[in-house]
Amino acid sequence: MSYTTPSISDTHTVSVLLVDDDPALSELLAIRLESHGFDVTLASSGHAALRQLANGPVDVVITDLRMEHMDGLALNQKLQAQYPGLPVVMMTAHGSIPDAVDAIEQGITAFITKPINSEELLAAIDKALPEHRATQLTDPDNFHGLYHQSLSMRQLVQQIKAIAPSQANILIQGESGTGKEVTARAIHLASSHSQGPFIAINCGALPAHLLESELFGHKKGAFTGAISDKQGLIQSADKGTLLLDEIGDMPLDLQVKLLRVLQEKTVRPIGGQHEQTVDVRILSASHRNLAQAVSEGKFREDLYYRLNVVAIQLPALRERVEDIPLLANLFIKQLAAGQKRLSLDATTALLRYAWPGNIRQLHNVVEYCVAMTPGKLITADTIISALPEQDDKQGFVGLNDAKRQFERDYLIKVLALCENSVPQAAKLAQRNRSDFYKLMKKHDIK
Repeated sequence: MSYTTPSISDTHTVSVLLVDDDPALSELLAIRLESHGFDVTLASSGHAALRQLANGPVDVVITDLRMEHMDGLALNQKLQAQYPGLPVVMMTAHGSIPDAVDAIEQGITAFITKPINSEELLAAIDKALPEHRATQLTDPDNFHGLYHQSLSMRQLVQQIKAIAPSQANILIQGESGTGKEVTARAIHLASSHSQGPFIAINCGALPAHLLESELFGHKKGAFTGAISDKQGLIQSADKGTLLLDEIGDMPLDLQVKLLRVLQEKTVRPIGGQHEQTVDVRILSASHRNLAQAVSEGKFREDLYYRLNVVAIQLPALRERVEDIPLLANLFIKQLAAGQKRLSLDATTALLRYAWPGNIRQLHNVVEYCVAMTPGKLITADTIISALPEQDDKQGFVGLNDAKRQFERDYLIKVLALCENSVPQAAKLAQRNRSDFYKLMKKHDIK
């Protein structure tokens, strides 16, 4: 029996089969969904769900992963065999990378973790009904261009919401390609300076004399080639926000001038005689460790503390893996106007890569794959052909590999705590000495 998603319009009520062996949770989710106009049918087990479907079709199935007798993955296999094309959304209280990969490989449309957030649930149902994306029930979390659904990014967005309205200087740090300028723009848009200009300059992209002129401006005749007055970016950003990207590359003599701007809220153009008052929010960003640069004498300590009133650390893409499919699909939509999509195997290939170049690299890979795919479906082979070999930063690993790595790291840590005394380490680990030696041999620890 082939399953075809019904045509959903304003006059069609979307039917949902909710499968969970927790009756309290089922009733709660049913109430939430019915409040949004869904027609909800409950099933307390996988077998009950199959019996219910025999009585009539539904638009989407939402099932728990962990259930007795027949878990969610087993139910999905039967659904895909008996009702090909039936969209399935998986819920679990035990979310993990292996579970997510298994779900994707089995064709699960969406994978959400408990406790269930109503907006996440609506987004998952919307994703499960791809023919009707134009009537989306909700958008993915988007905070002024910061698209996300991972916990680490939600926490970051909450931090930004708390500090953006203040006048505090903010230092944004993170690896190259993690989105420091996008983050700075989001801070600007959420601040009291949002009606003013947002200006960004890369301090490492210009020679020192040009950087000084760009930042502070100059008067006519101040130096050879200064044929007219020029307003600097600090003045241009008045009533707005100025992002000093790669601030760690700024020469020490310019750091002194910048410190004065921060302290006095005034700026003097090169060759000028008078200070000019400015009201500008200064944000700075760097992929360098500025605290280390201070200790090495490469960055002024007083300026560091002026800039670093509040610090934001952006997570690497490998630390926010839940966002990889979201961002990849967003880029595809931008680059291919929604005319192409990722296969399930292609999504899995993206998830298993470590992304040393972060979001910038992901965008480049997606752009390549869109260009190299003549049809509508981007395959795993196309993704793999666009990826360089993995470096020492690992992407997703299987559960067994993760367990082995944890066990080895644990043994090394215990031995270090006991100053490499095996008897003490065995006692601390609550293992007999013989077993501890066997574990050391297993993991080649000497």
